[in-house]
Amino acid sequence: MFQFSKLIGIDLGTANSHVYVKGQGVVLNEPTVVAITAEEGQVIAVGNEAKEMLGRTPLDIVASRPMRDGVIADYAITEAMLRYFLDKVCGSVRIFKPEVMIAAPAGITSVERRAVLDATLSAGAKTAYLIDEALAAAIGAGIPIAEASGHLIVDIGGGTTDVAVISLGGIVVHDTARVAGNRIDEAIASAIRREYNLIIGERMAEEVKIKIGSALPLEEDIQAEVKGRDAVAGLPKVIKVNASFITEAITPRLKDIISTIKSVLEQTPPELSSDIAEKGIILSGGTCQLRNLDRLITRQTGVPAYVVDDPMMCVVKGTGVAIENLDKFKRNVIRR
Repeated sequence: MFQFSKLIGIDLGTANSHVYVKGQGVVLNEPTVVAITAEEGQVIAVGNEAKEMLGRTPLDIVASRPMRDGVIADYAITEAMLRYFLDKVCGSVRIFKPEVMIAAPAGITSVERRAVLDATLSAGAKTAYLIDEALAAAIGAGIPIAEASGHLIVDIGGGTTDVAVISLGGIVVHDTARVAGNRIDEAIASAIRREYNLIIGERMAEEVKIKIGSALPLEEDIQAEVKGRDAVAGLPKVIKVNASFITEAITPRLKDIISTIKSVLEQTPPELSSDIAEKGIILSGGTCQLRNLDRLITRQTGVPAYVVDDPMMCVVKGTGVAIENLDKFKRNVIRR
C-alpha cells in the first residue's frame, strides 16, 4: 500500500534534537535552542543559528532551551520548534500531514507525556506517537530486544539519564535521573566560579567538559583555557584549568548517575541479572562519550560497560525504526 504521509521520528533532546525521515534516514541534527522576539514571541532562529545567540542577545531577543530535564519547559516555544522541524523536512505547504513519533524519558508523568503529544499535533502532525527513550536507544543500537534475555541500556543525554532493563520487547525495570550533560556543565561552571572567581556561560562550560573532562583522573593532567568574567572586578578574564580539577568538580554528578544504574540493577529479577552480567551495560547518548565514563561505571558496578557505535544517534534511529514498523512495536508506543 502506498504511504502518502511521511513517517518521521524525532528525538526531542534537552541539548540536541534529531529528525529521522523514512527512506532518508537522519536528516536533521540541531541544538534544541530557539531565539524569539521578546515582545511578540515570534521565532527568529532555531537550532545552530539560535545556539550561537545564547548569552549574546540584545534586550529585544530571547534565546532559550525550551526543553528542561527531558520534558517541555516552554510549551509554545517547543511547538514552534517542532513546526520548524516539520516545515524543514516536509515543506511549509503540505497536502498530507506527517505521522510523527517522539522519544521521551520513561520516567515522565502522564501530564508531561500529554504535553509532548499535544505540541506535536499542534505543530502539524496527523498522528503523534510516543516511545520511551531507553527502548528507542536499544532498538537504534541494534539490540535484539524481542528475545527472552535481559539487556541493560543506559541513555545519558543532556537533561536525563534513562536506565532500563529490556526483555521480550518491553521494559522490565526502569529509572530516570534528571542528571546528565547539562548538570555536569553546571557543576563545572559552579566549581570555576567558587575556585577562581570566574563567571562562565553554559557554552564555555560545555567546551571545557569536551576538551578536558574525564570521569577518572588522567595519566597526564591536561589543561584548557577558560574565558569568562571576573566575579570581583567585573572584567573579562582568561585562566587555565587542569583536567584533575574538572574531574573533581563533576564527580558528585557522576555518582548520581551511577546510583541510578545501581538502583535499577538492585530491582532486576535474578534471571535477567545473570544475562546483564554476561552481556554488560550498553551506554548511549551524547554524554556517555565523556572520557573514561564507561570505565568508571564498570569499576563501580562490577559489570562491564561499553559505548555503542554512534551513541548520539541511537535514540533517533530507534524511533525511526519503531515508526516504520508500528505493527511490531505498537504495544510499546502511546498514540494520540
